[in-house]
Amino acid sequence: MTETHPPATANTKIVVVGAGSWGTALARLTALSGHPTTLWSRNQARVNWINEQRVNPDYLPQIPLPPALRCSTELNALKDAQIIIWAIPSHGFRQVLEEFQPLISTDACSCVAIKGIEQGSLHTMATVMEHAAPTLAKQSTYLGGPSFAREVATDIPTAVTLASRNPAALEFVQTTLHTPRFRVYSTDDVTGVEIGGALKNVMAIAVGASEGLGFGHNTRAALITRGLTEITRIAVAMGANPLTLAGLGGLGDLVLTCTGDLSRNRTVGLRLGRGESLEHILSTMTMVAEGVRTAESAHSLIQKHNVEAPIVTQVYQALYEGKTTQQAVHALLSRPAKSERI
Repeated sequence: MTETHPPATANTKIVVVGAGSWGTALARLTALSGHPTTLWSRNQARVNWINEQRVNPDYLPQIPLPPALRCSTELNALKDAQIIIWAIPSHGFRQVLEEFQPLISTDACSCVAIKGIEQGSLHTMATVMEHAAPTLAKQSTYLGGPSFAREVATDIPTAVTLASRNPAALEFVQTTLHTPRFRVYSTDDVTGVEIGGALKNVMAIAVGASEGLGFGHNTRAALITRGLTEITRIAVAMGANPLTLAGLGGLGDLVLTCTGDLSRNRTVGLRLGRGESLEHILSTMTMVAEGVRTAESAHSLIQKHNVEAPIVTQVYQALYEGKTTQQAVHALLSRPAKSERI
């Protein structure tokens, strides 16, 4: 394992894997910072369009991309990268890692900008990395915190957190990504950042459903607060520091996803609360709402770790067991009174 990295400079070679909204926003960010950046995608038509028109029409329309940003389908682009930013849906991460690992330098650092839990295995992205690409895992970092892609892509001030168990990799990636409008804080609590980033999507579905049912700000505040309690319980049971969940990777990400109009998961809940079926909602969405898959994994996690998480339970039952949102709300509201700290 490489223990040290050269100081971050404007010549750090970066490849962003995934040309969705988040990957495109991060590629734009690093290219504008002066880093030679390649945005990788399997979609040749999208690659051609970005290279010729300097915009990603499917995910970030009307946001110009810098001339220095190159888009490619060529796997050779990975060979010389000093930092690989992974920005793909969580359910495809293991397969992509297994395919790409032989092409990547053993000195390269990874920045995993994916928020989710693998179905079946219940692995976080860090554990997926350790199993599928153990060499890359030794120098991996994990990005979390409140960060809508469109706002990052329009230079709205944003603060995020970057986690790693490798101090040298953490410092290298942090200083490379950090800008005056994209402030990158650091932590060694990978588990806390990953669980906070994944489970906030489940809570956003619950908040959206409450708004779809016509409930107000009181209900939203209650769900966010009790949702944070549940996320913290689960994260601590998995070895996280509870203070992490009070920071950008926990509370910050949760508030954004539960209240922002750009939140895909909140939108799913909102439409569920208004009476639409999950199948219809998902069929009309072009971008992935990670919370739908994560709700199933989260439900399995609370059973595995014997954690009480009634909001997670009700979201899971509404998505996978045919319970209506009205029934889910009734189940939450009819629970007996108890101490807040339990």
